[in-house]
Amino acid sequence: MKCALIIPDWTPEQIFPAGTAGSQLNYWQPLGILYVAAALIKAGHEVRFIDGAFLTRDEILDQVTDWKPAFAGIYATTFGWPAAAATAAAIKRLDAGVFICVGGPYPIAAQEQCLQDDGTGIDAVVSGEGEKTAVELVERLCSGAGLDGVRGVIFRQGARIVRNPPRPLIEDLDSLAIPARQLLGEKSRYLPPPAMYRKQPVAVVMTSRGCDRHCLFCYQIDRHREAGVKGVRFRAINDVLDEVEMCLQQGYREIKFIDDSFAADYDRALEMARQIKARGLEFPWFASACANQVDKPLLRAMKDAGCWAILIGAESGVQRNLNTLRKGITTDHIRRAVGAAKEVGIKVSTPFLFGIPGETYDDALQSIAFAIDLAPDLASFHALTPFPGTPLYERLDDYGSLVGDLTDFTYQGAVFVPHTMSRGEIQALRRLAYKRFYSRPSFLLKRLLAIRTVNDCKVAFGGLRSLLALWTEGRLFQEARRAASLGTP
Repeated sequence: MKCALIIPDWTPEQIFPAGTAGSQLNYWQPLGILYVAAALIKAGHEVRFIDGAFLTRDEILDQVTDWKPAFAGIYATTFGWPAAAATAAAIKRLDAGVFICVGGPYPIAAQEQCLQDDGTGIDAVVSGEGEKTAVELVERLCSGAGLDGVRGVIFRQGARIVRNPPRPLIEDLDSLAIPARQLLGEKSRYLPPPAMYRKQPVAVVMTSRGCDRHCLFCYQIDRHREAGVKGVRFRAINDVLDEVEMCLQQGYREIKFIDDSFAADYDRALEMARQIKARGLEFPWFASACANQVDKPLLRAMKDAGCWAILIGAESGVQRNLNTLRKGITTDHIRRAVGAAKEVGIKVSTPFLFGIPGETYDDALQSIAFAIDLAPDLASFHALTPFPGTPLYERLDDYGSLVGDLTDFTYQGAVFVPHTMSRGEIQALRRLAYKRFYSRPSFLLKRLLAIRTVNDCKVAFGGLRSLLALWTEGRLFQEARRAASLGTP
């Protein structure tokens, strides 16, 4: 069967402020879709990937018209749901016979709601991991059989919505086909944010699925799991490194390990680093880890194996707020992890959140001071966002209120306002944090002295432009601060 897998159209300016979009612009390889595509290809189906990151909606529809698929799978985030629903409706107008299914973070959380409201052009929802479900669904369509009993599918049957039982999580990740990166086209288009890679093109590789935490703001498909490493499913190290070697042979020059926490199993992370060296693989790579899961010996081994940067989730510099977020870490954990990474020569990126339930404006100022004292190589400052399916979303009334619509669910727009702050304060704090952190003479001098390549120059120039945009918009900060003082939402 001919299948089209589609990411709806979107632009960076829909997420980032126009003045700073250049320094935050990124197009990650869509690994989830590539896994589903690989599963369908392995099962004998023809697949075309249509990526709206680089196309207008009309261009997406032109490709659908040209390909004439019998099945269209549309990926949707919370932010991208309106575009996904509109794309589905437009495809149905082109050809009512195309079977349209949606999957991705928002459909997994919203489930049958996607078939209601503005989802009338959609035939089915994949309610969990898609690799096995998509193959069984398409094979049922090929045979003309109905969808009753296909686990992990919610579908429209006339005027009824039928909810099949959920599909168990895929335990044997090594059984999955290698992501179909050959469908991407020009691989150099897919890049992390400008300061988060050294060489291009960059391949994204998954070594595990799941997380051993229960953070307030994070949705996990296996959220009813027990805490601890039991919540994480791991691939075999040899399988991971075989894929890495394949990527290097295909011309990729850097790897981003996309796991929620690369070090969820300390011994495995250490062995991964050792095996990279044992195979003689030389490539720069980047990973993420929880602050209390790394130490100097592990970080040194990672550095020796090519790791040049790590993301360590800080979120707040106030312990009470870390406890509210259910991070399971302390500010001392954050300090030790960042300090150890810097000591062994790994660059550090730390995200922070504003608008935490119970957080005050003064708390947020303490977090900014903490970030400056911590002095990571990069810091980001986001608005806490209650994505559907998260514990935060499920207890919204207890924690605060929503302002805006689904297109504001981007970590940028302060769509969630806790009872203890106002939207104006959150927006003002984000701007203030970026200005204070990135305007420090010590930071600017360090970045200047670190310039070695053309990409370094581009990153520095983009960052400078964003910083200037923040300062020239100072009047907006003043207006936001005044609004905050008046309690304006």
